[in-house]
Amino acid sequence: MATLTKDYDAEILTRVILPESPTMSPDAARELLKLKFSAGDQQRMAELAGKARAGTLSIEEECEAAGFERVSSLLGLLKSKARRSLQNGSDK
Repeated sequence: MATLTKDYDAEILTRVILPESPTMSPDAARELLKLKFSAGDQQRMAELAGKARAGTLSIEEECEAAGFERVSSLLGLLKSKARRSLQNGSDK
């Protein structure tokens, strides 16, 4: 069920954010490109991925992993839009 929700989230966010549309100001784009997961979060994602591959995730861990996936998708969309905005020199 979490995967189904994630798929809908990603589709809706893509339509809202329009990552192919370069409409961010250069300053906003540069700030968004600085966003990243902390080292602790990266380690936790690796742990969850390992447990997922082994088939040993608890329900709580599945929800946590799904949360990381949604946030990662959102960051990816925003960073794509930021990069495109910087490439096109958008001043909006």
